[in-house]
Amino acid sequence: MSNEKIVEPLERPTYFLGVFKPRKGRSISLRLKLMVYFLLILLLPLISLGFVGPALYAKSIERETTAHMAAMIGQVNKNIELHVREMERLIDLVAETKVVASFLERGTATQATRLEIQETLAAVSSTHPEIAGLLVVAQDDAWVSEGFSRTTRDPLTEERWYAGAGAAPGDVKLIARPIGRNIRSTRHYGADEVVSIVKAVTSESDGKARGAILIDMRLSAIEELFTGSPLSKGGFLFIVDSGGEVVYAPVNRVAYRIPLSILEGDSMSTVIAVNGIEYQVLAQRSPYTGWRTLGVFSLAETLSEVLMIRYWTYIIGGMTMLLAIVVAFFFTSAIAKPILDLRSLMKRVEGGDLSVRFSGSHGDEIGELGLGFNEMIERIQSLIDQVYVEQRSKREAELRILQEQIKPHFLYNTLDTIQWMAQENRVDDVVHMVGALTSLFRIGLNKGREFISLSDELEHVESYLCIQKMRYEEKFDYSITCESILRSRQVLRLMLQPLVENAIYHGIKERRGHGTLSVEARASGGDLILVVRDDGVGMSEAKLASLNASLEDGGPAEGGYGIRNVHERIRLTFGKPYGLSYTSVSGEGTEVTIRHPFLDSED
Repeated sequence: MSNEKIVEPLERPTYFLGVFKPRKGRSISLRLKLMVYFLLILLLPLISLGFVGPALYAKSIERETTAHMAAMIGQVNKNIELHVREMERLIDLVAETKVVASFLERGTATQATRLEIQETLAAVSSTHPEIAGLLVVAQDDAWVSEGFSRTTRDPLTEERWYAGAGAAPGDVKLIARPIGRNIRSTRHYGADEVVSIVKAVTSESDGKARGAILIDMRLSAIEELFTGSPLSKGGFLFIVDSGGEVVYAPVNRVAYRIPLSILEGDSMSTVIAVNGIEYQVLAQRSPYTGWRTLGVFSLAETLSEVLMIRYWTYIIGGMTMLLAIVVAFFFTSAIAKPILDLRSLMKRVEGGDLSVRFSGSHGDEIGELGLGFNEMIERIQSLIDQVYVEQRSKREAELRILQEQIKPHFLYNTLDTIQWMAQENRVDDVVHMVGALTSLFRIGLNKGREFISLSDELEHVESYLCIQKMRYEEKFDYSITCESILRSRQVLRLMLQPLVENAIYHGIKERRGHGTLSVEARASGGDLILVVRDDGVGMSEAKLASLNASLEDGGPAEGGYGIRNVHERIRLTFGKPYGLSYTSVSGEGTEVTIRHPFLDSED
């Protein structure tokens, strides 16, 4: 009767189709993501232009305006000093004329002398239109003037301006808004229209004051310095003297609202608020005149152009964003459409349709992705066919193995009968050897199970060693050691027997004299370690390196296919770092170590 079985046809496996991670929620579409990224990239420079740019521009304008105003103030101070120095030079020039010097020295003058002095003063005044009046006062209250008349008979030498000049001979005194004097302008200049410049005239012999010369300089000369200076939008300049009195100020309501108490030092810069508007105030003090020139400009008016630029930036930015949205829509559609088509094809593949193909003509990365998709589908189809063939072959092999297992079972039963008969006839060696062979077959079959207890694995290898011991008689001795707590652990079956066989045939058998073989089981680092050790011929370093390398890269093992089979079974079941490793010394022996994970009886 034939033992052949009819193998039922297998259905082609489709278990990996449709096994994709389920969606937990609807995600954002690729087109929308691309549009958002595109607009964000465009938004960054717009924000920079609309916010950062104007802010930096405003700071730059503020710095430039401040620097320009400071330079202008310095120039105005120099021009005022030039005018005052010119007036001082004219005072010295008048004082050095013979007729004026004689008048100041004697304190009296004839009518002819007075006329001569007046002609001198008139000549000086006519060549300098900024002069509103000239006055020469002698020590005994005698006086001669050009453009002045006396208001009362009170002595001029008792005037404050005269006393101030006499107290500091050689120095020029500046008097802003000269009011309360005993003189008035015959040219009808008011106190608000002139600045008085006074200097005492000293004697060359004793250095004492002999009189004083006063010049009223028209403020319009100073005003011309301001009107000729290019000021910033909304800016103005004004002057205060050392006592805090305003010398000159334009017609401006802000100028008189600035607290002069903020002035300190030779130069300063600050921001103050007047009627809720911020103003930048700069001031510089002239070391010669003692006056301070102040420059004031409104920050809001100065930065009005920046605000206008920002306003137009927003308008242009908004129009640009609208245009960018339209362009981004078409741009992202051109990119997303082939990807969306590819996604649709993948959904059909999820449903098990492997006939789909991507047919786009793109020559870019999307085209390459489509070609890769097509190759993947073809590869999946090929793997399905391969798995189908392998499963069919495996089923046929399992049936053949099942049929072949009849023979070991029959042999196992027959050996059991022989052992019983040998025991009845008291043939102890035969009983012992047949018993070992019976145990070898019984554990080796193990009812087809892949895992056995470590105790059964050690019993199996001990049965094998017993048979080999009887065969080779006194060629070797063996020992098996194991901690009792490890014997119940589960291990892959038939690991030790191929290693022991390899140790006997390639190690101990090749050596001269008696050999020793040991099998040890112990725990190390959370793993089960099985060691087979012999004192045979060992291996050279090159052969040892080749053997260990073959175990790692999958090449043919030096010791035979039994070693390869054990190593691959362990690696396939448990992965790295489990498996075999060899150490050996030529002429001294070899040691092979099995690293196996701890498994309970239920694993």
